[in-house]
Amino acid sequence: MDQLLWLARHQDLSAAISEAKRELDPIARLIEAARLAGYRRDFTQTMRLDRLASEGLRSVASGEASVSGLCSLRIALLSSHTVDHLLPAIRVAGLQRRLALSVHVAPYGMYRQALLTHDAELAAFAPQLLVLALDARDAPLQLPLEASQANVDVAVAERVDELRLLWRRARERFAAQVVQQTLVPADPPIFGSFEALVPAAPYAVIDRLNAAIRAAAREDGVLLMDLAWEAARGSYGDGLAEPLRWHQAKQLVSPNLAPLYGDQLARIAAASVGLSRKCLVLDLDNTLWGGVVGDDGVGGIHLGQGSPSGEAFLAFQRYAALLARRGIILAVCSKNDLSVAEAAFNHPEMALKRSDVAAFIANWDDKAGNLRRIASMLDIGLDSLVFVDDNPAERDIVRRELPEVAVPELPDDVADYPARVAAAGYFEAVSFTSDDATRGRNYALNAERKAAMSQATDMEGYLRGLEMVLTATPIGAAELARCTQLINKTNQFNLATRRYSEAEVERMASDPHCVALAIRLADKFGDNGLISVVLARPDEAIAEDELLIDSWLMSCRVLGRQVEDAVLQVLASAAIAAGYRALIGEYRPTERNGMVAEHYPRLGFDQYPAPTDSSSQATFWRYDLNTTRIPCHFIEVTA
Repeated sequence: MDQLLWLARHQDLSAAISEAKRELDPIARLIEAARLAGYRRDFTQTMRLDRLASEGLRSVASGEASVSGLCSLRIALLSSHTVDHLLPAIRVAGLQRRLALSVHVAPYGMYRQALLTHDAELAAFAPQLLVLALDARDAPLQLPLEASQANVDVAVAERVDELRLLWRRARERFAAQVVQQTLVPADPPIFGSFEALVPAAPYAVIDRLNAAIRAAAREDGVLLMDLAWEAARGSYGDGLAEPLRWHQAKQLVSPNLAPLYGDQLARIAAASVGLSRKCLVLDLDNTLWGGVVGDDGVGGIHLGQGSPSGEAFLAFQRYAALLARRGIILAVCSKNDLSVAEAAFNHPEMALKRSDVAAFIANWDDKAGNLRRIASMLDIGLDSLVFVDDNPAERDIVRRELPEVAVPELPDDVADYPARVAAAGYFEAVSFTSDDATRGRNYALNAERKAAMSQATDMEGYLRGLEMVLTATPIGAAELARCTQLINKTNQFNLATRRYSEAEVERMASDPHCVALAIRLADKFGDNGLISVVLARPDEAIAEDELLIDSWLMSCRVLGRQVEDAVLQVLASAAIAAGYRALIGEYRPTERNGMVAEHYPRLGFDQYPAPTDSSSQATFWRYDLNTTRIPCHFIEVTA
């Protein structure tokens, strides 16, 4: 089975790996392995790439080295089936998803013991992501075939309660994000098509158990690696739960499927630390419709009912529209005259509307340069973009000029475009909130704000005219998912760039000694949504009556509007109410957050001696809460 079809083919990947092995520097080999991981590969090539990267990955994991663009993450794999042959694929897929993964594997079948008793190795590893990779043959429910639906429900509930206990222990002990693998049916049906109508039939029981696992995971904040769903959709083809491999080696996943399995886990891991893409950039001619609108005219393009190709283009538009509804930003990058390109959106069969597109660039410049403009217009990084273009030459140029941009290899027929983009997992989600659903519209509104600013005669008048209202609330259940999402995605306006799991944020938010704030901003154009998160806590390295600002981050969409001044006002009030007399701010420089280097001194903080156990590059700043300062902003604050 040909896998990873969305990745481009290398003209000779094996030779490129051999050439890279000659490099003496382990970090240089790691960087080259990460680049080559972006090409289509089989099991053997994946193993070779893992060996190429291994020494560099160990250096990154130990803290001896760091690599720009790679985020370190520790994954513990607790399984009831053999997984050792999958580890290289997981690590290499991690590199392709901008992750430097360290993977710990608990002894085969010992997942309960690892979590319910003290496992010294697991504790020392301190996983950030803990995967329960279970199979259907592990402790099957012992039910007679004639068991009633009620008896099946009781047995399923007991099994799910056991899993929930394991999830709870993982969160309590390690504050790790838990990922539960669903169960792939292993045995053939015994009733044929009647199987689903017999409550205790093997397939029916597994289906019921998976449904209960999904429901419990949603309630408990556990992520799913839905292997059963992917298997049912045919994503894996043959190679899952094969009897021969199971009886020989207890392998649920065959080696030839390892690259696909590794990618599925890596995309979930990447999403958990905010590395999913968030903007779909679309070409127009022969991508959103058939034909060239500049030559054929709006009425001459192929789109909509009446022809197979027209319906296929319409289906792709509808898929893009659904992505927009879940919060993916849409942009256009086309070689076209702007007026001609925009006129096509008036075609009666268009599923996408011009208002759905947050950044629209149509000109005759090179597309790599235009993609840079789109990222700048939206205030997002190039590594947030996915560029879809039917032209192989344009795809190749963008891959070469902008390696940060994801460029899926497309099938010949547009009918397969939605499945190909979906299979790539660029937009893997770990939550879905009301703020997500309005994100694309928020970015479009931000363009209107920028236009208003360009017409304003002075900044003060512009800010007053926005009629901004800031609302601050303690982080509760309703805000938890979105706050965790922001903590793990925000890079530029992020003072300390600490990454936390949902369990860790919840732990801090529920601590009465901490201040955990979710900040929303609205103005006359609309609601910007949840745009800032502040976490502050006591720390042994500072005085008892001082509060350390552990994390302060903000969406770049609201830069330049004095929001940070208003947030400080709210934070200071909360700290005073909690009995503190000073705030201690910490700035930890990264390659991406230079824009906030002067954040604390600009807000009136004084430099403060760094604690002995702090990072050598971190600077600390103190804000005396007993000093009365007049807030400097034009924002109405509600709390």
